[in-house]
Amino acid sequence: MNEPLPTSDQPLQHARGEGPAEPLALSVRAVHKHFGGVVALNDVTFDVSDGQIKAIIGPNGAGKTTLFNVVTGLVRATSGHVIIGGQQVNGHRPWEIAALGVARTFQMLELFENMTVLENVMVGCHGWTKKGMLASALRLAGALEEERRIAERALEKLTLVGLADHAHLGAGELPFGQQRLVEIARALAAEPRLLLLDEPAGGLSTAESAALAGLISRVREAGTTVLLVEHDMALVMDISDEVVVLDRGAKLAEGSPHQVQRDPQVIAAYLGAEQS
Repeated sequence: MNEPLPTSDQPLQHARGEGPAEPLALSVRAVHKHFGGVVALNDVTFDVSDGQIKAIIGPNGAGKTTLFNVVTGLVRATSGHVIIGGQQVNGHRPWEIAALGVARTFQMLELFENMTVLENVMVGCHGWTKKGMLASALRLAGALEEERRIAERALEKLTLVGLADHAHLGAGELPFGQQRLVEIARALAAEPRLLLLDEPAGGLSTAESAALAGLISRVREAGTTVLLVEHDMALVMDISDEVVVLDRGAKLAEGSPHQVQRDPQVIAAYLGAEQS
């Protein structure tokens, strides 16, 4: 049974000036997650507005990936609320949350190396397909037409990430940086309203990270809200509208990149004294 929407005095939308409240893609309210005696998330609250790029940063073990897992339904919060597009999703299964327009990538690559690059991205279209397994197996006309449209959609996303020329290569043949892009293209194939990227720049060169920053900006310009966990501070500070800092499971700070960079607590806990 779904839990009711929170009734606390914390608003579910930001009031800005005298205009209407800004719609929220995601609202996290007082979320706790305990694994036995270990507190992975401790009273975490923040919002992501439609059209934002928001970053979650913090040292290893701060709870960043656990937070992503709670938002996407892979683990259930011990307490608190997650609201996506105005709908409370506590207790929802991952595929139910995905159906609300949420897609994600993972810190560790999750590609099918025995499939082509195009086939990997086609997998991301499963949420909007209508033909069943039997129709596909029998190669019925409707199923063939849907498969053609899926391949076209997948190729569009590969073009967006710059890998259209590699569509028919085996995914395992690509270098690591390009495999990261395949995973992002697969997530985008679901046409998400909210895209969660878990350390997308991990293992990338400086040039690849710069190209990734441009891609994330283009994704936002196309209408997708982005929430990312990232250790690459140059990338975070370059593209993020707002940044949330986690430390030992709790929110340490939140604000613009400039504000976070100058926050004494953040400098002491994470960015290092050389930033002061």
